[in-house]
Amino acid sequence: MTKEHRKFYIGISVLAVLFFVTALLCLNIGRYHVPLNKMLSVLFNYADSMSAEPKLHSIVFKIRLPRILLAAFAGAGLAVAGAAFQALFSNPLATPDTLGVASGASFGAVAALLFSLNALFVQLFALAAGIAALFLTVLIGKNKKGGKSNIIMIILAGMAVSSLSQALVSLAKYLADTEEVLPAITFWLMGSMASAKYSHLIIGLPFITIGMLLLWSVRWRLNILTFSEDEARSLGVNVKAVRLITMFSATLITASTVSMCGQVGWVGLLVPHIARMIFGNNSSFVIPASVGLGAVLMIIIDTAARSLINSEIPVSILTAALGAPLFIFLLKKTGGIQS
Repeated sequence: MTKEHRKFYIGISVLAVLFFVTALLCLNIGRYHVPLNKMLSVLFNYADSMSAEPKLHSIVFKIRLPRILLAAFAGAGLAVAGAAFQALFSNPLATPDTLGVASGASFGAVAALLFSLNALFVQLFALAAGIAALFLTVLIGKNKKGGKSNIIMIILAGMAVSSLSQALVSLAKYLADTEEVLPAITFWLMGSMASAKYSHLIIGLPFITIGMLLLWSVRWRLNILTFSEDEARSLGVNVKAVRLITMFSATLITASTVSMCGQVGWVGLLVPHIARMIFGNNSSFVIPASVGLGAVLMIIIDTAARSLINSEIPVSILTAALGAPLFIFLLKKTGGIQS
């Protein structure tokens, strides 16, 4: 076993322990204080606690646990999608919205809110619009002569689709009723886990899981995308297939996350950088490390969002407030990414 592999396995083990400890502690934190021993008793005695401690049972299983599950999957998903896009485009500034997926999903959700549809339709509209944004980006990015796409064209097409989606979101906000609909749209766009319910998670989490598993399956091939297409083919890698799988997987993750909790910035940019600064540029290490780091970070941020003050703080405010200074600090301290 090489030194790099040993470091990676130790790091992943630490992250796994940190995840479970963080999740348990955050179940205990909130405006309604639950003693740790009681929380553990309720958590591990589901049937008995339902009758013996109905209030604590409801707090743990109906309010906090769904939020922690959503935060963990959202953080892990956005982080791994960001890591995949950065490897795919060989660009450390690539984010989950590079192809316009997050903006497209946001427009789908805003359209549903504009017509006062319920949360389930908001989620479905956002998911459908995010996937449609990817297909539109690929369609625009195709070369007119050869019918093929190249990375530069796809990035430019993604920028155009993102800009168009943002314009449509602005139009929807302009047309929205200022008393009821506009505040709902504005709060949703800033990101929140407050609407987390098992019925919503059942729809969204499978897509995030499938996307992460697909990215896991091509993690070592992402390293080869930095080579030329001829070199990659000589190593037995189908570059087009890897690119399509990566884009499709990251789109599933991003659209599903946005559909459940709105836009959450910085996670997909910051977390992969931290993973690379710790483990180096190898995507076989960065992809799984991003999953663990993203999940832990998002659980902590969401717990702070629901606990710091009496009212809910939009998640994107905290991710930006934490992400920007931390990103600057890491760049100054490390001087960049390990090679």
